[in-house]
Amino acid sequence: MSRAADRACEWVYRGVWGALARRFRVPDEPPTLPARPGEAIRSTRPAPGFLRYVKFKFWIVLLLIDGALTALWIGLLVADLTIGLVMLPVYLAVAIVPDVVAYVAIHLRYDTTWYVFTGRSLRIRRGIWTIRESTITFENVQNVAVRQGPLQRHFGIADLHVQTAGGGGGAGPHGAQAGAASHHGLIEGVADAPALRDAIMRHVTASRSAGLGDERDGAPAASLGAPALTPEHRAVLREIREAARALRAAGA
Repeated sequence: MSRAADRACEWVYRGVWGALARRFRVPDEPPTLPARPGEAIRSTRPAPGFLRYVKFKFWIVLLLIDGALTALWIGLLVADLTIGLVMLPVYLAVAIVPDVVAYVAIHLRYDTTWYVFTGRSLRIRRGIWTIRESTITFENVQNVAVRQGPLQRHFGIADLHVQTAGGGGGAGPHGAQAGAASHHGLIEGVADAPALRDAIMRHVTASRSAGLGDERDGAPAASLGAPALTPEHRAVLREIREAARALRAAGA
């Protein structure tokens, strides 16, 4: 497809997207995620290569389907000119309308997908008609795997599969598993998948050691990620300690 046609589709999409966003109150900002004061929050979408990757597959499927429809209509036109002309509007509607809808859906999928990270958790938002959000706490993460097919490699992207405790088969392909517990998260179409995997695993290590008195390489656990105890936690512990001392003094 030419760049001019692609820009025209983009222009049409922006108009449709604006109308849909206003009508259905689609959020155009990343989701929020609780964080301690001063804790960094990172929000990102899939890489631009992911949009090109999905659109490339879209154009391949479009050419195959529309090619078959065109061949069918030409055959009908050759067999009976009158019937072929009568069926022309039907052919155009069947060939064009689904393509426009699919193109808009691709951009909607990209624009509504967000990944938000803090030092303790990850939140994934995606969806077109229904916006879905799932949150994964790093202390429950068991494994983070990078998966990349040949076509993804060409576009410079990969997927991250985040497996949490109790996870296994049955997870949905586009996010957390349905049901009471979420055991799987999909971060798709990122350009720096290995680096992101390593960063998540560092947060996993920090989350598991924080607050347990563990130290690594002589450094406090709090320095690996989130602080071990907040000032509020320390205040409550001091109150408990003073109450215990008062009880012991009363018993003596």
